[in-house]
Amino acid sequence: MSTTTRSVLAPSPHAGPPSGTATETLTTHRPRRTRRDGRLPMRTALRRDWQLYALALLPLIFFVIFRYGPMVGNIIAFRRFRPGGSIFGEEWVGLRYIEMFINDPAFWQVFANTAILGGLTLVVTFPLPIVLALLLNEVRKHAFKRVVQSISYLPHFLSIVIVVGMVMQLLSLQGTVNQIITAMGGEEIPFLQRPEWFRFVYVGSEAWQTVGWGTILYLAALTTIDESLYEAARIDGANRLQQTWHVTLPGIRPTMITLLILNIGAFLNVGFEKVLLLYNPLTYSTGDVISTYLYRVGLVSNNLSYAAAIGLFQAIIGLVMVLGANYLSRRMVGTSLW
Repeated sequence: MSTTTRSVLAPSPHAGPPSGTATETLTTHRPRRTRRDGRLPMRTALRRDWQLYALALLPLIFFVIFRYGPMVGNIIAFRRFRPGGSIFGEEWVGLRYIEMFINDPAFWQVFANTAILGGLTLVVTFPLPIVLALLLNEVRKHAFKRVVQSISYLPHFLSIVIVVGMVMQLLSLQGTVNQIITAMGGEEIPFLQRPEWFRFVYVGSEAWQTVGWGTILYLAALTTIDESLYEAARIDGANRLQQTWHVTLPGIRPTMITLLILNIGAFLNVGFEKVLLLYNPLTYSTGDVISTYLYRVGLVSNNLSYAAAIGLFQAIIGLVMVLGANYLSRRMVGTSLW
């Protein structure tokens, strides 16, 4: 905003110089410059909201150093790396390591295990927090609701080692589950030694550990739904199930889509720690995934260039899946991350 002062000649019926002057002060508002798309220029936005950008500076530095910086190390997927030599490899070998894992049947077995385990985890663990959040939303006794939330959140704060230890104790030959089976007249089942049971054990423990924590975002999203929508639905004669289907689920759909896209992006990043602690050579045929395979090939066998090539391949697949899921979401339901 600026103030402009100008002199205005007073009207006079006689010719000659003006008989008097009047001073008029005009206040003018300078419009903010905006781009054609309606957004403020970067310089204007930085000057206006510099405090918010300052808060984002430390996270940005963290991602540059610990996320984007290490990407430079992917160069060893195309160079031969020797321990003790240059961190960027000794000599250029082109696509040699990529051709090695493409022609390696063991890798494709591991890739199939990862895809199956990641798919089962996504199918089972993604809808469970939504269901639990919808059920908790219907609870009217706040004390009971808080108890259920506390019990369901607790496994998330347990160490992976503790969770795996509990699973092993429950599923061992003399564990609680086998004691129940034998008490009912069945035979003991070696859950942790049979490959066909590994996926069931992993997905079940993952659902138990994550379902409570996953409800937090959905419960927060439920609080943003306008109560007048429920009142209008009740006036129209909708029961609780119809209100959930036509009001609640559309209200939390953006949150659901966002989390689904993020989960699809981590589709192949099956939990390394839990798999490493749960599996054994007897369950490699179904339990060995890309992350554990990279651990054995890269760190144990010291073939870091080969492991880097596989990791780069895994990252590219994850990027393609995120972009594809975001595109389909934007085209089909009108909601996307960007």
